[in-house]
Amino acid sequence: MATPVEISFTATDGAGLAARKGRIAILVSSAGRVPAGLPRAAREAVNRALASDAWKAVKPGKALDLAFPAGLQADALQLVSLPRPTDVTTARKAGASIGAGLGKSEALVLAGDHPMAAEVALGLALRAYDFSAYKTKKSDGDEAEADVDAPRGRVTFMHRDPEALARKAADGAALAEGVFFTRDLVNEPANVLTTSDFADRLLAMQELGLEVEVLDEDELAKLGMRALLGVGQGSESPSKVVVMRWNGGGDEAPLALVGKGVVFDTGGISIKPAAGMEEMTMDMGGAGVVAGVMRTLALRRAKANVVGLVGLVENMPDGKAQRPGDIVKSMKGDTIEVINTDAEGRLVLADVLWYTQQRFNPSAIVDLATLTGAVIIALGHENAGVFANDDKFADQLLAAAKAEGEGAWRLPISPAYDELINSRLADIKNTGGRPAGSITAAQFLHRFIGKDVPWIHLDIAGVALPPGATALAPKGATGWGVMTLNRLVRDRFETKA
Repeated sequence: MATPVEISFTATDGAGLAARKGRIAILVSSAGRVPAGLPRAAREAVNRALASDAWKAVKPGKALDLAFPAGLQADALQLVSLPRPTDVTTARKAGASIGAGLGKSEALVLAGDHPMAAEVALGLALRAYDFSAYKTKKSDGDEAEADVDAPRGRVTFMHRDPEALARKAADGAALAEGVFFTRDLVNEPANVLTTSDFADRLLAMQELGLEVEVLDEDELAKLGMRALLGVGQGSESPSKVVVMRWNGGGDEAPLALVGKGVVFDTGGISIKPAAGMEEMTMDMGGAGVVAGVMRTLALRRAKANVVGLVGLVENMPDGKAQRPGDIVKSMKGDTIEVINTDAEGRLVLADVLWYTQQRFNPSAIVDLATLTGAVIIALGHENAGVFANDDKFADQLLAAAKAEGEGAWRLPISPAYDELINSRLADIKNTGGRPAGSITAAQFLHRFIGKDVPWIHLDIAGVALPPGATALAPKGATGWGVMTLNRLVRDRFETKA
């Protein structure tokens, strides 16, 4: 997997700053103090920059670069605006400002005694992500080794109390690795990330202490998961369900995380337009987030019981593929009329959600899916759609998302929308047409949630792979949701000593 940038922590020491190569970043508070140890020429350049109109225009969390600064061997001196006090989001953006310009060079961050330095380190790591596994040439045309495991550079934080900072940053490092794992999965091409390869990557997390098992097609058929199996029956890649368990919280019923894992979605017989179909490698984004959260929980040894389940399928238009008009029977026993084979993710989730409840009796469920284009029409690429049957649980998730700076917005569900998905021939149909498309998809899933089970559905179609870079991620997969769900587990489900 892509390796987070190597970050180390050391005590503040101005000696040797003049000979430092690479980049030097200075966290500048509202007081605008220049750290000791800078050569006179560099101090004069910094003071001049801090008095300029250009610096006055720099917003908190943003930076101003001084190229080839006088008196320093460094290629650039970066002034990063980070007031005191500040919030988590701004501190992470400050780190992202450093990470965005890091490249392969080394960097030194003069953090002083800033109390939010650990969040700066996390933001730096997240923004410095680079998925270049398939790049064989440098930008200048020279041959380059394609090594996804090669770090982007090394970063040293100088801080008044480096040991305390290292302890604070440890959970952030686990979180960054979980986010990177999710981003890697979403960025992988479908000829590499098949259902089998995906399952193998999750099995490898047993090394972290997770219990992982893979249910194959024969086992799924015995369980009655005909809705899920119908989606994948046109593909050469076998359908699978992977179960990951982290038992760190005693005897409490687990929180369940359930993810849609369509490794490629052609739309099936209801085939999608060719333009943009290459991005349907991201249709396993929900499963990717579940995997990243489980990785983070294992790495930080979370004191919680969490089970993560992902349904892995590929939706292809083969001669054996499911047709519009087919009727399938779900594991729950409800029959489903397939109106559109491109509304396949809800069929996968229906069976996995029911199986999750029957086997684990969870205290609550969160499912994630790149489920509908309609949620992008409603919310764009800034917010995930949040649907819930429990107001308190929804408020807890929204609070976690806000604390982590990940956009989320609650949308309604209600029995009034059921009429749109009632079927003439079966118990339910898999789409209600264009009106309220993301809501009727959530309403469909709600029918597979037991009475009195707190449940949230997250439609992440707009935030999993936005069209451009975000504050904490370069263009490509964002890993949206790993930070929010990790925070939800920490604040709501983790046992307190």
